[in-house]
Amino acid sequence: MKLRTRALHLLTLADPADKAAGTRALWEACNAGLAPDPDDEITEPPALPGRPLRPALVPADAVPRRSPFTTEGRAALLHAIAHIEFNAINLALDAVWRFAGMPDAFYRDWLRVASEEALHFSLLRAHLGTLGHDYGDFDAHNGLWAMTERTRHDVVARMALVPRTLEARGLDATPQIQAKLRKAGDLHAVEILDIILRDEVGHVAVGNHWYRWLCECRGLDPIALYPELVTRYEAPRLRPPFNLEARRAAGFSPAELDELQRSAAPPRG
Repeated sequence: MKLRTRALHLLTLADPADKAAGTRALWEACNAGLAPDPDDEITEPPALPGRPLRPALVPADAVPRRSPFTTEGRAALLHAIAHIEFNAINLALDAVWRFAGMPDAFYRDWLRVASEEALHFSLLRAHLGTLGHDYGDFDAHNGLWAMTERTRHDVVARMALVPRTLEARGLDATPQIQAKLRKAGDLHAVEILDIILRDEVGHVAVGNHWYRWLCECRGLDPIALYPELVTRYEAPRLRPPFNLEARRAAGFSPAELDELQRSAAPPRG
């Protein structure tokens, strides 16, 4: 199979371990010379993405909040992050196979992202095991994939609203989560999140690069277009505090950061 077809095959896999291992192997094959196939039109199979029977998917407000200062609560928190990383594997694989006609670098970028998300998921799942739990033990929500599904026919919207919006929220939230885990004494979890935060800066940068590239190719103003896409696709309004340092490192411009802070939702009381 060609690279994009193999990415789609991985997306259909339900077993998380198989998906993660296969994704990392495909990235290695790409590095070894497996070339993207940008002009191939691929038929979408039903029921994407492949996912295990557990965790049960519930509305976001139905996922209980638990204290990270108990083993059970810490496991629930790390499970929620692992679920985000599992969905992030899927969304990166979806970008690789779905959007034909992009430069080869687009497919390599998103396959690298998928491989790094697979590593993140595997690290978190292994740490969950030390807490007496596994992926699937807690309910989860499907917000990240829902936006991936909404933008399935619009590569510009996909780049704007998944990596630059939903994934970028991780840049803001991770330092706060790390502070709680450090206070709870789970230093290994803090180290895993160091890896995730470092890599996620790069992932958001990939989204910024390709969003701007697409806007330039199509004669669109990326700053003016963004709020239109937020409205059209019902993207969430982001709340402070914002990790401005990480967002700058991920390629957000001063004008974009000013607009982010101007249009932000009120902080949660």
